[in-house]
Amino acid sequence: MGLFDDLSRFLEDRLEEFLRNNPHLELEALLEQLRQQEEDTLKLIADLKLQEKRSQDQILSTAQEIQRWHIRVQKAQNAGRPDLAAAAQAREAALLREGNQRWGQMQGLKERITQSQELLRKIQARRQEVQAKATEAQTARAQSQQHLKTDGWWNSTSNYTTGFDDLEEKFRRWETEDELEQMKRNLNK
Repeated sequence: MGLFDDLSRFLEDRLEEFLRNNPHLELEALLEQLRQQEEDTLKLIADLKLQEKRSQDQILSTAQEIQRWHIRVQKAQNAGRPDLAAAAQAREAALLREGNQRWGQMQGLKERITQSQELLRKIQARRQEVQAKATEAQTARAQSQQHLKTDGWWNSTSNYTTGFDDLEEKFRRWETEDELEQMKRNLNK
């Protein structure tokens, strides 16, 4: 196990070093991580909203049941059936407790939705910041590469021009000497 831990640590160190030496790739990795977090948060919000809808439906159903048992309590009391009225009141009280419990759960879901939406806004803001930095780094890298290409072209032209000037000078001397030799021959004739 120690060998695998050492190998894992070594690879992680090399990866971190590589990313430090290539900051644009580190930004891309961070952007991908933020995209994944945004996607996960959106899924969580959708799931929480679905749970909230179910909770609302259950609360509505419980409220209808409470209303039904409340009417039964009144009917039993009006009919002079205290035994049925007491049982109906017990059922109504149990449904009220259940309804309160479901209401609390729904409030908890609403709070989690709000927190998740705030988290989503933070993730999106962070993603925009990182995207801006990545774009800036990409622009800087492109300008640097263009500058290198331009410098390379300029430097090679300068060297070529300097070489051309030397060659030009050699040809002029040679042509001048050749003309002088030509004149000497013409004079000797």
